[in-house]
Amino acid sequence: MRPSTFALILAVSASSVLAGHRQAVAQAAAAASSTDPFLWLEDVDGKRALDWVNAENTRSLKVLESDPRYAGLHADALALAQAKDRIPQPEFLSGQVYNFWQDVDHVRGLWRAVSVADYAQPEPEWRTVLDIDQLAKAENANWVFKGTACERPHERLCMVALSDGGEDAVTLREFDLSTSRFVDGGFALPHSKQEADWIDENTLILARDWGAGTMTASGYPFVVKVLHRGQQPRQAQEVFRGEPTDQVGATPRVLVDGSGRRAIVITRGVTFFETEQYLVTPHGGRRLALPPKVDIDDLVAGRLIVTLREDWTPGATTFKAGSVVSLDLGAVEADPDHLVATLVWAPGPRQALSEVSATRNRLVITGLDNVRGRAWVLSPTETGGWASRTLDLPDNAAVSIASTSSDDDQAFLDVTSFLTPTTLWQVDGWSGLLRQVKALPPKFDAANLVTEQFEATSKDGTRVPYFLIHRKDIKYDGSTPTLLYGYGGFEVSMTPAYSATLGKLWLERGGAYALANIRGGGEFGPAWHEAALTTHRQRAYDDFAAVGQDLIARKITSPRRLGIRGGSNGGLLMGVEFEQHPELWNAAIIEVPLLDMLRFEQIAAGASWVGEYGSVSNPAQRAFLASISPYANLKTGVKYPEPFVFTTTKDDRVGPVHARKFAAEMEAMGLPFLYYENTEGGHAAGANLRETAHEQALEMVYLSQKLMD
Repeated sequence: MRPSTFALILAVSASSVLAGHRQAVAQAAAAASSTDPFLWLEDVDGKRALDWVNAENTRSLKVLESDPRYAGLHADALALAQAKDRIPQPEFLSGQVYNFWQDVDHVRGLWRAVSVADYAQPEPEWRTVLDIDQLAKAENANWVFKGTACERPHERLCMVALSDGGEDAVTLREFDLSTSRFVDGGFALPHSKQEADWIDENTLILARDWGAGTMTASGYPFVVKVLHRGQQPRQAQEVFRGEPTDQVGATPRVLVDGSGRRAIVITRGVTFFETEQYLVTPHGGRRLALPPKVDIDDLVAGRLIVTLREDWTPGATTFKAGSVVSLDLGAVEADPDHLVATLVWAPGPRQALSEVSATRNRLVITGLDNVRGRAWVLSPTETGGWASRTLDLPDNAAVSIASTSSDDDQAFLDVTSFLTPTTLWQVDGWSGLLRQVKALPPKFDAANLVTEQFEATSKDGTRVPYFLIHRKDIKYDGSTPTLLYGYGGFEVSMTPAYSATLGKLWLERGGAYALANIRGGGEFGPAWHEAALTTHRQRAYDDFAAVGQDLIARKITSPRRLGIRGGSNGGLLMGVEFEQHPELWNAAIIEVPLLDMLRFEQIAAGASWVGEYGSVSNPAQRAFLASISPYANLKTGVKYPEPFVFTTTKDDRVGPVHARKFAAEMEAMGLPFLYYENTEGGHAAGANLRETAHEQALEMVYLSQKLMD
């Protein structure tokens, strides 16, 4: 169908409530900034701010890099990062297996391809598709590969996303897989936070910065347009417009099933968790009568696949949060206001959904059972239902979907645990046949290590599970140096994973590692997450403290030997724990963190997370944010551990501002701290393997100084 036949006209005006919200946020931010002595550090690229950054980097690097352990730790970290005997993570594309690869010879990386049959061989003969190192050199640019969006069903033309230094904002350029070249005169969209997909080989649907008034306060696009080949972006036809007050933005996707049937879906991110879903039809755009907390995952056999994050009763049947349901596309197109759903998969009492992905004719689903990985293949039946098959994969491990094929019903699954090297399995969705095709060789000595799962009791009596990896012969006298990691937000589950760096640089040297499954995550489904939303977030902080206390009570470790680490939302967690329980830890790594919770809505993409944290425009939520904001609650006269605060200048998601201001406040109070800001790398904290290894070595030196000396 021609794009002109489905122009979506939305007559939506900003309500007085939303306008009032914006005004309240601005007033609260102004009140906070009026007494903020370090507001100048929010000028991310300003000379004064960068001079401060450089001075702090110089001071802290001198402390860490001069440690006699640094050279060996850095050499090990770099060797592990650049090793060539890693599993090349697969992506089914255009009938082949593609892979993005980085090593000592390709620091920025290679995008490469091989046949499906050859991929299973020990030494595949890879064909280079795009060399990012060469491209960056030729264009004198700091390119970081951020993935592709390829036209289906042919999968010949792709939009390649390239980031400057690791930012979320990208440049999109059309690439032809058949020639391994960028298309001369093809689609090219300049730097922006943007999402694009293919309606057909000559037409894109995309959301991006179209000019003034087309980006939300959190920095995401809310206007979707259709662009035809040969047109300039200014000629694109608008088909959807959200609101500038949306907390996230609008995302278009084109779903294609095995028979070539298409569904053009636009997701309006009203909040981080609440959406409106629109189906673009030949008769215009139609909003689907779905609850706010859902994800539309894919299209299989003419059925839209939907994940529920809340209970839904579309008729006589109630589908529980955490379930997957299907909707007949034809029926949805005919009557989007009255949807009839069929259950695909539902979690058990201690289960949680992780991932959903389609092959040509089937679904692959992964989940957790008491934080242990499981996987299923679901097949549509002729009667409209779904048949389920459980895959017989190794137990006591995490299972994730590496890739699924749209050409057939093949899929690759990663299976990983703390002490067993990661394996890659190929599954035939039609027969359920499994075979292991790749295995990571051991990267550290695990012979004397053991993994256990314990439970701590939180302040309100909730049982909080956590994993612990330690030497079999440890003494239960509190003497083991232990690193406790946590996240606790955005329904993200913390699961077992084989980490060569953690094993080689920490566990082999006698350290123990604990992973906390606190509320706010998704380990036990949406309810586990919602238990720690907004003003209930103290529950997550209490959970984490309870795990620390349990480690001490079991005499695994002691406050002198216990350190904590977390990044992003986990960086906020670390900042809170650093202040609320300074007596429990002797080290705290606070990475790419949120820390100024009274101004977070004004910084980088912070406005998109109001659904998680609350807003300063709400008096009750503002009071809670003020009570836990690490930047607002530092005190003189308290014996805090000396933290290591790490961030990146190029982080355009959380931004470096939080870390800078927190460290500057500590400096003004005469409190000890270490600070390092990588000048590039984005929110992922490293633009290339060398930067990643450098940061890992700095962390391990810091932990050694604080917990092992």
